[in-house]
Amino acid sequence: MLNYIDSLKWRYAVKKYDTTKKVSAEDLETLKEAVRHSVSGFGLQPYKILIVETQSVKEQLTEAAGGNNKNVFADASHLFIFANEQNAGATHVDNYLNNITTQRNVAKEAVSGFGDYINGFLNGLTEEQRNNWAAKQAYIALSTLINSAALLKIDATPMEGFDAAKVNQILNLEEKGLNAAVMAAIGYRHEEDAMQHAKKVRKPNEELFITL
Repeated sequence: MLNYIDSLKWRYAVKKYDTTKKVSAEDLETLKEAVRHSVSGFGLQPYKILIVETQSVKEQLTEAAGGNNKNVFADASHLFIFANEQNAGATHVDNYLNNITTQRNVAKEAVSGFGDYINGFLNGLTEEQRNNWAAKQAYIALSTLINSAALLKIDATPMEGFDAAKVNQILNLEEKGLNAAVMAAIGYRHEEDAMQHAKKVRKPNEELFITL
């Protein structure tokens, strides 16, 4: 556990990446497996994750970058784009139930009640609320990526200040029923990134936690 805490203290949102260093295929697979097992409401995982490693695509996506993130987009080893599924409903639930029956080797009837429960939850939401809920699930998966990367001493930069409509357009996400919710760049910090020497600032325990 101490190693995990030390990793959280080590990480920061990198502002400048070393373009000569790339995340290995092995480490990339480890990160994907970690994100695949991320916490998710009902286990539904109402999102898809696009991993961009092609330089020309990364550079094209700089058109959607906000603030000072253009260089981050272009110079990072990979970009992870967490895209929530739009208007998740019965079809998504049915696909999930089929996955359960296959992996657990149980009859569909055994999980029908669970499916009714999920559908009841989703049917109680407006389309906008469903999309917001799905986007929040994507944020949880993002957190898993960031923390897992830190354990591997892989740097990351979480980003939500980007033009989602532009990302959707560049990657044709709307045609796939998806919307770019949040992103993260991963790679290795450049020695010239001054932020790596800055003290991490967080609220003290007595200011952050309330014990009842």
